[in-house]
Amino acid sequence: METKIPKEIIMKKILILLFAIYCFSASAVEKKTNFSLEIFENAKANGKTIVVNSYNISCTTCAKQTKILDQAQKEFKEIIFFSYDQNKNKDIAKKLGIDFWTTIVVYKGNNEVIRIIGQTDEKIIYSAIKKGI
Repeated sequence: METKIPKEIIMKKILILLFAIYCFSASAVEKKTNFSLEIFENAKANGKTIVVNSYNISCTTCAKQTKILDQAQKEFKEIIFFSYDQNKNKDIAKKLGIDFWTTIVVYKGNNEVIRIIGQTDEKIIYSAIKKGI
């Protein structure tokens, strides 16, 4: 004998699933844009090492990168770390020539030292940061 599940129950389960997915993706990356063009240009002019993180709040790779960069920021206090949401700050992405959410760019003064895309290996990200020191 076949049992029919009422449409209301199916719809309720679908809505709960969609809500859970939305909540997970919304918390994937801490929602912070701290990029300042003025501070960026001054830091470059003064020869500072700068790490720029381009992310999207629903990107799980971005969340992994941000977690690693948050830890790196605690360890490399002399380095300036910037993050921005690529979807909300297309002007920053255009200025820096960044096309992908998962991009990390390291600068030493006016020179771009390295650009990595989609990398979530802590050793590789730390190695990239150290190239700017």
